[in-house]
Amino acid sequence: MAEHTTDAATAAFVAHRNLLFTVAYEMLGSAADAEDVLQEVWLRWVEVDLAQVRDQRAYLVRITTRQSLNRLRTMQRRKEAYIGSWLPEPMLTAPDVAQDVELAESVSMALMLVLETLSPTERAVFVLREAFAVGYDEIAAAVDKTPAAVRQIAHRARRHVDARRPREAVSPDEARATLESLRRALEAEDVQGLLAVLAPDVVLVSDGGGVKRAVPRPVTGADRVIRMVLGGLGRLESTFTGDPVVVNGNPALVVRFDGEIDGVMAIRVENARITGLYYVRNPEKLTRVGAETALTLR
Repeated sequence: MAEHTTDAATAAFVAHRNLLFTVAYEMLGSAADAEDVLQEVWLRWVEVDLAQVRDQRAYLVRITTRQSLNRLRTMQRRKEAYIGSWLPEPMLTAPDVAQDVELAESVSMALMLVLETLSPTERAVFVLREAFAVGYDEIAAAVDKTPAAVRQIAHRARRHVDARRPREAVSPDEARATLESLRRALEAEDVQGLLAVLAPDVVLVSDGGGVKRAVPRPVTGADRVIRMVLGGLGRLESTFTGDPVVVNGNPALVVRFDGEIDGVMAIRVENARITGLYYVRNPEKLTRVGAETALTLR
């Protein structure tokens, strides 16, 4: 390939890299796998005749979607062998991501978990249509379906997700205030404070990946969750601190014991109370909490 052509391909790829990473991450729930997909996309992109490409952004998104679908099917086998509950890989994001309501919701832990219940094709169609507003014809080309089939898949996936996502959007300020109440209650080991901030039917999901201790299955109910959390704090005999951060575009805590990172705690808030508590302890999933990752829908 001529040098000027390589330069043009590189410039286009770099210009859209954050978008392509976001597409791959929303489809996979894993930053590490999303990075691998981008490597595969690059190798295919540099072999493309750019003179034949009408819309470089659409073409790159199409390659990314196909590679992500291939990776997603491989990941399903890994997840079947995964020890305990599986949670998406948390990523530290810039505070202004929380102000972009569409982006913050699309990469939130709560929605990413809902996307896990879709088939690979349903997930690809939902992500491309709902998060990135890609046209049905372009999605059809990416997933090797007819536009009519894609419309049906999109409708089915949207109905499935809508039945499981929070019914009302929560403002960043409300989410931060709720998280702060949780942080204070945890640091004080305050049972009443936890009862006040946790919804009666709150669900705790923790992911240790077989490397760190974690509850093997989701725990439901405020009383059970509080016993589990406070019991864990008592066993560790260490000083707990929770540092407020923005993870996946939403308020979260980086949890430390005696100053060492133990995990990331994300929340789902409805009606000013926490209905979902997601705690990632697997060290392999904590590599993205030291520096911000750039995400975009555009």
